[in-house]
Amino acid sequence: MVKTPLDDWIAGKIGVPPGALSREAIGGYQLSRLRETVALAKERSAFYRSRLAGVDPAGIVSCDRFSRLPFTLPEDIAADPYGLVCTSQGEIERIVTLQSSGTTGQPKRVFFTREDQELTVDFFDYGMRNLVGPGDRVQILLPWELPGSVGDLLRMALHRMGAHPIPHGPVQDAAGAIRVAAEQRANAVVGIPTHVLGLSRHPAGRALAGGIKSVLLTTDHVPASICRAIEGAWGCRVFNHYGMTEMGLGGGVQCEALAGYHLREADLYFEIVDPEGGQPLPEGEMGEVVFTTLTRKGMPLVRYRTGDLSRFVPGACPCGSVLRQMEVIRGRISGRQRLAGEPLSMAELDEVVFQVEGVLDYRCDLLHAEGQEALAVDVVGAAGDSDGREAMRREVERALHSVPAVARGLAGGRARVVVKAIDACLPVSRGTMKRTIADRRSAAPAR
Repeated sequence: MVKTPLDDWIAGKIGVPPGALSREAIGGYQLSRLRETVALAKERSAFYRSRLAGVDPAGIVSCDRFSRLPFTLPEDIAADPYGLVCTSQGEIERIVTLQSSGTTGQPKRVFFTREDQELTVDFFDYGMRNLVGPGDRVQILLPWELPGSVGDLLRMALHRMGAHPIPHGPVQDAAGAIRVAAEQRANAVVGIPTHVLGLSRHPAGRALAGGIKSVLLTTDHVPASICRAIEGAWGCRVFNHYGMTEMGLGGGVQCEALAGYHLREADLYFEIVDPEGGQPLPEGEMGEVVFTTLTRKGMPLVRYRTGDLSRFVPGACPCGSVLRQMEVIRGRISGRQRLAGEPLSMAELDEVVFQVEGVLDYRCDLLHAEGQEALAVDVVGAAGDSDGREAMRREVERALHSVPAVARGLAGGRARVVVKAIDACLPVSRGTMKRTIADRRSAAPAR
């Protein structure tokens, strides 16, 4: 098995010879960069000047000492984004406005300099080498038309490595995207999980079987059931990427072992903390992902809470990398809901719903219906006759009964499940917005 190309790339970035990267070298580099980041933020950011008052960057002599610093929250960016900027406005190359799923408050604005964006292109270049190489033809099913958008930066990275990018954008017409892939002889695809699933389960998508060798899924939680479905349909390998706009779009990517993500450790310092108390958790324990930027100048972030759930994977990766591995994201803290008092997550629903043949996407709401709490699920399936859609609907309903929270709610007579197969030409999920369980129990009528 080939070691991830990220090892030698990171070795070069931190001044270590190829093949000589070690945890000690990474740790020493990161600690030095953490001090520099805190010093920069305190000096140039109005927000951090106040938040880190009394903190002496030179006193950060260990990761334990660093972990005592206060967190930065998504609400902090939303409340005063300009207060976190550390350069002049003339140096800002791109501003990204983010509206979180289900959020009605102030959106977040994230700022990047040209150099910040170059760091992302560099990571995409070497991260993509885990699954493609020179001469490969890669269809990009992500936003790409705006300069500096994720698809545009990926396009630049693929050009740099000698691959041929095929920019397309998020899938709105599955048959059209499949036709472009066939005409352009794409042998790799990068896209949103449900969108790529939709192509693989589309009747015309069978034409790509055997031609697509690798797929990279990104922007949202990736259920194992979606990976299995795409692998089965196209006979390809499916890789996971982890990133978010706040961390500069790229955070980590799987290697050939398809285990945890190998992290972008020259540019980002990651922690796993207890979601309730905030204290750092030991390797192997599940908690909230927190990161600090190490090389960003436009809007550095110190101990930013992502709301994502994961853990550091103990032991070495089979590929031989010394980089830290983070387990594939298990979902979001905000995605947890309760059905009749029982904990329920989008990740649990994804695993059982997407394993049903023909399902392309779904939307789920929590409602009050006929005097009970109800999990209402609208399922979008591949084109077919009414009998086929009804069979799919029944299969999804049966699958949902296997989810512990649903099973306990049904057994106690405290909840019910309502599944509809809806006639829709497009996936429920549009663009890169995160998919969530919508709690409409306070306002929605019975269905």
